[in-house]
Amino acid sequence: MTSAIPDGDAYPYLRAASAGIRHHSRTLAPRAQHPASAADRVHLDVLHAHLTALHQLLDQLAETTQPPHPAAGRQLATAHTRLWQATAAVHDAFHLLPAAEATAAGTECHPERLPEGPPVLTICQRHLAAGHVVRRKTTPTDLNTPAPGHTTTCAQ
Repeated sequence: MTSAIPDGDAYPYLRAASAGIRHHSRTLAPRAQHPASAADRVHLDVLHAHLTALHQLLDQLAETTQPPHPAAGRQLATAHTRLWQATAAVHDAFHLLPAAEATAAGTECHPERLPEGPPVLTICQRHLAAGHVVRRKTTPTDLNTPAPGHTTTCAQ
């Protein structure tokens, strides 16, 4: 399902990020010798970082697409809102998972020594920063509305 990247590819990093996610999904798939493992906090933190970066990209695309193509811009704005809902759900799931236990004496985590603060705060800081952007551009009603039936112009 992957295609070769053309020499003059305009979006190599975006394609690489997509390829990385596909690879990660394949490695998580259960196999006979390795059953599927549950998500952990590190996994959800990295996924949240990816979702917030994608959220920012969708925001920029919606803003630049809206004036010349209003209908497409509205669809991108809707995707932006739905992606925020997914990002918030990942953030909530992160906090519902148990924190990792220190494995041996002397290897305990000392978050007060980290310059960026405790790891649990990194996801929260990222989420709060993205949330400020969302609240400036989206109403609470939009954020709490379930996704409507999706219509598409593609053949099904």
